[in-house]
Amino acid sequence: MNDRIKDLLQKNPSDEIVTAEGWVRTKRDSKNVCFLELNDGSCLKGLQIVIDKAALNNNNLLSKITTGSSIVAHGPIVKSAGGNQAVEMQSSDLTILGEAGNEYPLQKKRHSIEYLREIGHLRARTNLIGAVMRVRNTLAFGVHEFFQQNGFVYVNTPLISTSDCEGAGEMFQVTTLDLNNVPKTEDGGVDYSKDFFGKMANLTVSGQLEGETYAMALKNIYTFGPTFRAENSNTKRHLAEFWMIEPEMAFCDLQLDMEIAEDFLKFLFKKVLNECKEDMEFFSKFVEKGVKETLELVVNTPFAHMTYTEAIDVLTKNNDNFEYPVEWGSDLQTEHERYLTEVYCKSPVIVTDYPKEIKAFYMKLNEDKKTVRGMDVLVPRLGEIIGGSERESDLETLKARMKELDLNEEDYWWYLDLRRFGTVAHAGFGLGFERIVQYVTGVQNIRDVIPYPRTVGNAEF
Repeated sequence: MNDRIKDLLQKNPSDEIVTAEGWVRTKRDSKNVCFLELNDGSCLKGLQIVIDKAALNNNNLLSKITTGSSIVAHGPIVKSAGGNQAVEMQSSDLTILGEAGNEYPLQKKRHSIEYLREIGHLRARTNLIGAVMRVRNTLAFGVHEFFQQNGFVYVNTPLISTSDCEGAGEMFQVTTLDLNNVPKTEDGGVDYSKDFFGKMANLTVSGQLEGETYAMALKNIYTFGPTFRAENSNTKRHLAEFWMIEPEMAFCDLQLDMEIAEDFLKFLFKKVLNECKEDMEFFSKFVEKGVKETLELVVNTPFAHMTYTEAIDVLTKNNDNFEYPVEWGSDLQTEHERYLTEVYCKSPVIVTDYPKEIKAFYMKLNEDKKTVRGMDVLVPRLGEIIGGSERESDLETLKARMKELDLNEEDYWWYLDLRRFGTVAHAGFGLGFERIVQYVTGVQNIRDVIPYPRTVGNAEF
């Protein structure tokens, strides 16, 4: 393979003939010389190609090269005469692979992020989306690196499921039934026995429950894959299709769960700060000032800890300052979470022991029978970034919780079997991957940190 442009920019000047491949970002023409900026997505900065027109065999070639054209250039890397780059390429050997023409929609000007979503097939050629995708790549690799280094097994949980992990019912249905002629039962309901799976099936909202079954055999596992929510929310924080990271650990309680979550975040942020320096400088300068310093704070500061009850005590004293006043039993809003991290603790915070009424059925009940061993990791500038818990390991307690929430035991028979056959304390957490990419980059809308966003009314491309 030929060198990427990020590698060519690090080369020392020499007579060696090298090859540069990429897309033209800019073209500047003068009487005797033409300057092209070539970028291949490997870094923010492009490689300047300096073309001596007198040495070029085909002068008509340059007239065909426009912004967006794909070219291959051969020549030596030399010391740059200009002040904007240390080195550049001198070339008289050019090949156009694909012309772009004047109708190319990414000309040299600042385009709005809304416009870029309309050309999702081309927006990765911009500085912003290119930088986001490089950081996303680094984070994805870091996810596997962290868990593999710590003895976790990567498990692929199903995308098609017949159980609702969150119990919210906001799921995309999967069916092969003819929607123009749906088979019915005697009582007028849909006859799912005629469907492909013989029962109602949906796209998964979480791989947690299936992940727990493998943790009960392999001890420590993690999932990292797409999940789906049919939630009719048209906000900057919601997607219908997104990726989730979900570790599950057997022989693990809430305390160890919190320690692993903290170590995980610090590992990922440190990796991005070390390996994506150019992109992080770009985000701090052009996207959100201080984003780099926020990551450094998370990496270098021990996380504070408080119970939900303690957090409510702090927040109720400041209810006059909130749009949504709180009381015991309320779910925390983003404004409350940011107050705890940015004003009260001035550090990341892990809040534990939430009321059972606002948490999922699988969280372990505390001795007070009112709260569960759940935890949310809150970070400055965002609020909640991780949600997790110790899972209920007692069969009868779990069955009682399911009955309270009108969940059918028959739908979860296999999940209850884990408590029948060799149950142990176990815990885990979930982290929305796009949420963490948003946090690291400072990008405000979650639609701009995933290659092709799926949202209400939008499945373009």
